[in-house]
Amino acid sequence: MNETHRRTFLGYCAFAGIASTLFPESLLAQIRPGTAVLDVTTIREAARLAGLTWTDAECRDVADSLSSLLASAARIGKNDLTNASPLPFQFDPRPPGTATPLPSGSTRLPAAPRVRRPARLEEVAFWPATHLAALVRTRQATSVELTRMYLDRLKRHNGVLNCVVTLTETRALEEAAAADADLAAGRVRGPLHGVPYGVKDIIAAAGAPTTWGAPDLASQTFDTDATVVTRLREGGAVLVAKLSTGEMAFGDQWAKGRTNNPWNPAEGSSGSSAGSGAATAAGLVGFAIGSDTGGSILSPAVRCGVVGLRPTFGRVSRHGVMAAGTTLDKIGPMCRTVDDCGVVLSVIAGPDGHDLAVPEGVPLAWDGRARQFPRRIGYVPSMFEAETNTNARANNERALAVLAGLGCTLHPISLPSGDLSYFIEYVERAAAFDAFTRSGQHAGLRPRTSRYLRACSLTTAVDYLQANRRRTLIMQEVARALREVDAVMFTSLTLDSATSLNPVMSLTGHPSIAVPNGFTAGGSPTGVMFSGHLYQEGALLALAAAYERTVGSRRHPPQFSAADR
Repeated sequence: MNETHRRTFLGYCAFAGIASTLFPESLLAQIRPGTAVLDVTTIREAARLAGLTWTDAECRDVADSLSSLLASAARIGKNDLTNASPLPFQFDPRPPGTATPLPSGSTRLPAAPRVRRPARLEEVAFWPATHLAALVRTRQATSVELTRMYLDRLKRHNGVLNCVVTLTETRALEEAAAADADLAAGRVRGPLHGVPYGVKDIIAAAGAPTTWGAPDLASQTFDTDATVVTRLREGGAVLVAKLSTGEMAFGDQWAKGRTNNPWNPAEGSSGSSAGSGAATAAGLVGFAIGSDTGGSILSPAVRCGVVGLRPTFGRVSRHGVMAAGTTLDKIGPMCRTVDDCGVVLSVIAGPDGHDLAVPEGVPLAWDGRARQFPRRIGYVPSMFEAETNTNARANNERALAVLAGLGCTLHPISLPSGDLSYFIEYVERAAAFDAFTRSGQHAGLRPRTSRYLRACSLTTAVDYLQANRRRTLIMQEVARALREVDAVMFTSLTLDSATSLNPVMSLTGHPSIAVPNGFTAGGSPTGVMFSGHLYQEGALLALAAAYERTVGSRRHPPQFSAADR
């Protein structure tokens, strides 16, 4: 047996946790360095699982080294490593050998809108967050009034949507009262002062259950807020609800069932930021925070007809947020307008000293008042050709026409597949939930979730590292494809189909934003997605806002209108 095979197998065992997966504890207790206690059949089958074919002689040859390695693995103390245990390395989305221009300048927020309180306050339920903030800032409504209104709507409509995990009512009213007191004293904490919002229930809020969508974690709480919650609180926003997430951020099924689409409650709102998308679309919160590993902000944003922004990997701290794919997870806003997404991002972005993937010295350069926007727009022709829904296809063609009408030049490009994104994500999930799985808590999960967590525990370290080497090549290929364009337009087909072009932008860490672009004949929303260059969220927001202004006003789900009350 050569040294390459030996190292491959030892690396496999160390990563996959064979010590506890394939061998009983009684056997592990007998293992001592230099003592061969593993039989040939066990070693041969483990090697076969790693994609290796060894002779009996090769299996006997590796036995001593494997015994020593397993003894070392048993001393890792895996049960003490939690989902929050940090890694000593971080993913950098900037491909090696490729120049990545960083934004310069600062953020200038959109001009404050002029608003007037309607006769019935609930009529503002669908207003953009920027307009709600103006209503509070001009003292036409108090934050407490808005908070009570949204809490009432959450209670009234959750039976249809199943989007609420926990109402944070006591906390919300205290935060709203504090926001009103600050305003009375002449202190405005930020552009979201007094605005009620919700967070996906993988994001910690001190004292409130953070269930990760899992039945056995219904009472799990944390003592501190996640960074994103802290920054919103410091900015004067008011947390009214923890919103549903797919179980362990898988899909749109959580412990209490599916979260439904406000436009058509007979279908799901997609996952895994299902509750954030549904609550925002139904006017149950001013805005919401979601997370995205492979499309979990973008897909429910399209399904629910809202705007969802997935920032560049590392733009927003994930401290206090459940880890799913450690090198893929991003935190971002889900709002009713593009400007809202930009405003929320301006509050939550930047380093915090906890999440080391957030770089220092990379400003968010967004001018919310300018009308300049990127005009060299790439698109992938095969995506448009693959769309079979007649209405969605027409909406996609109209989106291209809108861009052309805005003076954009359209450039056909090709991009590599992003299928690798899911392999890397699922292996990282298995590591993040290793203690959870070893403790037997996975038994309470849905079969699909449980199967993936267990199966990916047997993926080799060699395959994971080689996948990331391939990922680097893909990052370089995408960087080359984007050299001639400022942004790329994708169709909603990429969000949940085998074309895998949305996952490639997640794999590479590029920022993306989903914007509504119409409806199907059945009344379900469709959308387009724009992806931009790394850390260039400002340019991406400018493009999406120009598109949004041209498309015009947006409808809201009629079932959740306040008009009949």
